[in-house]
Amino acid sequence: MYTDTERCVRAVRSKDARFDGWFFTAVLTTRIYCRPSCPVVPPKVENMTFYPSAAACQQAGFRACKRCRPDTSPGSPEWNARADSVARAMRLIGDGVVDREGVPGLAARLGYSARQIERQLLAELGAGPLALARAQRAQTARLLIETTELPMADVAFAAGFSSVRTFNDTVREVFALAPGELRTRAARSVRSPATPGVIALRLPYRAPLNPSNLFGHLAATAVPGVEEWRGGAYRRTLTLPYGHGIVALTPHPDHIACRLLLTDPRDLTRAISRCRWLLDLDADPVAVDDQLRADPLLAPLIDKAPGRRVPRTVDGAEFAVRAVLGQQVSTAAARTHAARLVTAHGIPVDDPEGGLTHLFPTPEALACLDPEQLALPRSRRTTLTTLVGALADGSLRLGTDSDWEKARAELIALPGFGPWTVEVIAMRALGDPDAFLPTDLGIRRAAQGLGLPSTPAALTARAAAWRPWRAYAVQYLWTVDDHPINHLPV
Repeated sequence: MYTDTERCVRAVRSKDARFDGWFFTAVLTTRIYCRPSCPVVPPKVENMTFYPSAAACQQAGFRACKRCRPDTSPGSPEWNARADSVARAMRLIGDGVVDREGVPGLAARLGYSARQIERQLLAELGAGPLALARAQRAQTARLLIETTELPMADVAFAAGFSSVRTFNDTVREVFALAPGELRTRAARSVRSPATPGVIALRLPYRAPLNPSNLFGHLAATAVPGVEEWRGGAYRRTLTLPYGHGIVALTPHPDHIACRLLLTDPRDLTRAISRCRWLLDLDADPVAVDDQLRADPLLAPLIDKAPGRRVPRTVDGAEFAVRAVLGQQVSTAAARTHAARLVTAHGIPVDDPEGGLTHLFPTPEALACLDPEQLALPRSRRTTLTTLVGALADGSLRLGTDSDWEKARAELIALPGFGPWTVEVIAMRALGDPDAFLPTDLGIRRAAQGLGLPSTPAALTARAAAWRPWRAYAVQYLWTVDDHPINHLPV
């Protein structure tokens, strides 16, 4: 979009927050870059230039605006709607892979050479993987500086910097303030008292966001010991590269409040990325709803409660295991089966609030389970053990870097995997916005009630007009049933 100057100028002049994250405005006279919705008086057109990423702005010598804080914009929705190498690279960079494994590690995960990845990112985003990771480190550093009392040296290494000097230079260059000045400015603002060890932040999103199905689904399917709904917040444990964490996510009209308790602050980038992915916060709901609303039979559902997101997962392997446990049983039965696995094979954790007890077991931990101890039909046991074995040995990978069609082919080749299981994993674990469940009983009932075709083949043909947003259409269709997944818990 950043190449369409006329459209970008209109977005800046209207201060349209829907375009935050799509592009950034750099002002040639002040050498500052802003988000489109920046509240200051827009500059003259001849003084504006546009970039596709904050990293590209920084590489060109611009610093972040202190008023609109463009580093806190929602991510571009492009990276969640595509499965090409650039989109997969951006999702991995968001997960902190470059900080942990370097550019060679990023390239290896994608199956390309480092030079190819560099060239593709430069062509589309105006910055290579190192510059994109550097911009993310700066944003993480700012969060730690403003929301914790960690010493600056600890902040530097937790944010992924290799030295305190590099940390200081980057913060000064990006924000035009020293780290100490950032902390002083934050302390002057009105903030709620910080809880020791807890990182509190706000996760932005593009409005509208309907929290009912999003948090309702997560709460209704919560695995005891790993997830819970408490005090208006969805809480769960997280398995992270350097340790583990506990997160509480609370919906608000203009943001999601996020409270993180981490055993190692180096996991902050990954934890934030996983939470945004879980809640589908980088989606563009206006674009999705406008296309689905074109179908006159879907339009009333969208007009009634626009802005529905797809509830995802923090770990693809975990969700695949839970999807198998949930085959042809009720939501309550699936939770019971998962809770037994957690108790037997999960790693215990300490929760200061007392409700969470374990991390969900990893595929490696489940690889040694005795199938005879599972209270499942024999065919389902075979399905589960085969899946766990493939995840544990690395022959099957389900993550943000997965190729959607390749993962589908690998899943359907496993015993006991039918179209419903494959598509629900594609929708919630892989994040494919076009995943579709025409054989789902709730979808077929909803289709029949709305006057849509109710047979899988006919409904799939009708849904061709909803592409590439069929996963969002599923969320609207599910609301026809009065099921707990559609309501925020009381």
